[in-house]
Amino acid sequence: MGLNKRSGVIFMASTEYAPDTDNPTDTDNPTDTGDTARPVSFLPSRIDRAVIAVVRVGVGLLWLQNLGWKTPPNFGKGDPPGGLYLSTTYAVSHEVLHPYALLVNQVVLPNFTFFAWMVLLVEASLGAFLTFGLATRFWALVGMAQTVVIMLSVLNAPNEWIWSYLLMVLVHAALFATAAGRYAGLDGVLRPACLPSQSWLPRLLVRVS
Repeated sequence: MGLNKRSGVIFMASTEYAPDTDNPTDTDNPTDTGDTARPVSFLPSRIDRAVIAVVRVGVGLLWLQNLGWKTPPNFGKGDPPGGLYLSTTYAVSHEVLHPYALLVNQVVLPNFTFFAWMVLLVEASLGAFLTFGLATRFWALVGMAQTVVIMLSVLNAPNEWIWSYLLMVLVHAALFATAAGRYAGLDGVLRPACLPSQSWLPRLLVRVS
């Protein structure tokens, strides 16, 4: 709260301040380590923080559960095909985007085992990092990208619904926008210690959280 001495009018700043709280502008200024007050979190309500934490954990568990049909070592490549291999072939047999279909047909399918292991690694990491709330903003972007890749493979296949993929993109965007790992996640635990540091690893963690 401030006082305009010339007019005698008391005004309230648009942003409230409280010590030891996150900056809603997300400037992450490492030099602001003194006793100056910082703006309050942009999710000040406990209910808001609890809801976004539940959403983050739920999305992480969704990715982990989705690993069940991506089974090594052949990932469904066989006679008849199934699992990840079959869904990958949909990018060619039920084409969504021609350049992507060419990429799958000429690069991915001939080297399917390598790409299948990469998918397994990426989606397992997505599930784990989102569930525990570590580097959440980075993994939210990865989740959006992976959802788009899946959509380009299977969107035109039978019994697919476009809104299931659009909703997945939107929920990852929400996790990114709210920095969801700062609420009941490891980002919230590690971030205060990393903010004052000048080392590259803590600074990187601040950027991706």
